[in-house]
Amino acid sequence: MSADAQPIEVEEDVKLVVLVSLEMVRLYKEHFGRPKRAFTYWAGSDALVVFLEDTLTDAERKMVEMGDHDSLRDQRLTVQYSTVREFCAPVERITGRKVRSFLSATDTEVDGLSMETFVLHARGYDGPSRIDAED
Repeated sequence: MSADAQPIEVEEDVKLVVLVSLEMVRLYKEHFGRPKRAFTYWAGSDALVVFLEDTLTDAERKMVEMGDHDSLRDQRLTVQYSTVREFCAPVERITGRKVRSFLSATDTEVDGLSMETFVLHARGYDGPSRIDAED
């Protein structure tokens, strides 16, 4: 094997944010049929923020054209918070930490830029997660 064909060593945090991004894209495709791409960042040591671009469906774009932003935002929030388990479970699996809080937002004015924020409990936390609050 040549030196050019050697596997690349990737830091664990890089793998983690890539995996979280892929999971969020998968979930958005399941629920909304889009987005184009996602970017995940650590916000300090206990929060992950995922930005998803171009998330509006054709029907949602029509709502925007009609100026129906409030209904669209309400509809998105209903979907997001009715699927807390689906959004938090992959983050818990990938990070090995429980989600303390889940926040979701979509800016309908800028082509559906969405943000999913996961505030994590400290490593080793043994109590309930945000998922448990749904039960």
